[in-house]
Amino acid sequence: MNYSVLGAVALGFAPLIDRQRMVVATQLTLMPLRPDARLDSAEVLAAVAEVWPAGGGQLILNVLNEALLQELLQAPLPAHIWLEVPSFMSSDPALAEPLAALKKAGSHLLLKGLPSQALTPELNACFKNALLDLDEQGRGAATHSLPKLPLLLSGVRSAADIDAAFQRNAEGVIGWPMQGAFEPLPGAAKNEIQADLQVIVELMSRVDQNEDIERLEQTLKRDPSLAFKLLRYLNSAAFGLAVEVSSFRHAIMLLGYPRLKRWLALLLTTASKDHSMRPIMFAALRRGLLMEELAKSMSDSELRDEMFICGLFSLLDHMLKQPFTKLLQSIPMPERVRQALVDESGPYQPYLELVRAIEQASVYDYRAAAEGLMLDAGEINQCVLRALSKAAQLE
Repeated sequence: MNYSVLGAVALGFAPLIDRQRMVVATQLTLMPLRPDARLDSAEVLAAVAEVWPAGGGQLILNVLNEALLQELLQAPLPAHIWLEVPSFMSSDPALAEPLAALKKAGSHLLLKGLPSQALTPELNACFKNALLDLDEQGRGAATHSLPKLPLLLSGVRSAADIDAAFQRNAEGVIGWPMQGAFEPLPGAAKNEIQADLQVIVELMSRVDQNEDIERLEQTLKRDPSLAFKLLRYLNSAAFGLAVEVSSFRHAIMLLGYPRLKRWLALLLTTASKDHSMRPIMFAALRRGLLMEELAKSMSDSELRDEMFICGLFSLLDHMLKQPFTKLLQSIPMPERVRQALVDESGPYQPYLELVRAIEQASVYDYRAAAEGLMLDAGEINQCVLRALSKAAQLE
């Protein structure tokens, strides 16, 4: 993957979440690093198609460059790629024909933002959904200027925002359901680790203490579904083993304890049965894989595995509804990971800041974090696309 366009943009990504809290699509935001950047639409679609082929789920392109967007509106779009069209562009007479052609071809177009005036029936029919910010939706409802389209809401940063959006009859929301560090509510009871996650936590502790394989197998046998899921992960294309893993003992022989720890960490962050946690599990997996991709240049495999665990565990306080200081009492965590998550310091912290900038689609924070790490946009964006592709293979 070597596309020049990847060096000229900052990428961001976020989930589209439905009423059942399932992630049904991914929004990929393209932000030019320079206002005068010349971005080629064919290159953009080729770069995206390489990691997001048909059958890999729906992808929403949010392009913050009018010239590139004009080009994309003239191009044939694959059915699995949806395109956001700002409301100010929808009223451009020169785009009426391309919009109608895309609609005829079956493309999924999102009307982004509150229109200054009501759309004509013909123009309204070109769009499948309206995509509004939470504040815009409130203004539109007050002025009766909401488009006559199924509604998606963006600007969501907390579970309360998601609940509010669905109360406003949204079909889906775009955004991350967490903000800042988890803080328990005043007077809330101290929850213990959920029962269905206890086996994983115990297994991680035993691996951390280098207990023998027989003891580990005995622990795993208490949860056959967990053993099945672990083997499914290890045999996935994303893991890349040359031979099929047939048993837990076989896995340990092939991987060794250090590599096994990272996959137990993955299981811990994806094993919750709480449906409301699905968007956070989605985020945690992508954080872990992105941190690992950013660490590929490091020669020490232990550092790469720790970077994966750092990203993966960075939302564990939200998932298990406990602060990190409490979680550290029961879940073994490498010291450098603890520094990043508890003290907001150490060698992994700058990488975590970059990942957060990518999630928030903040070009200013993206640029600052990249410069601090002395990474160029092309390197970072290739890591983003590879991480998204690997995550799709694991889900």
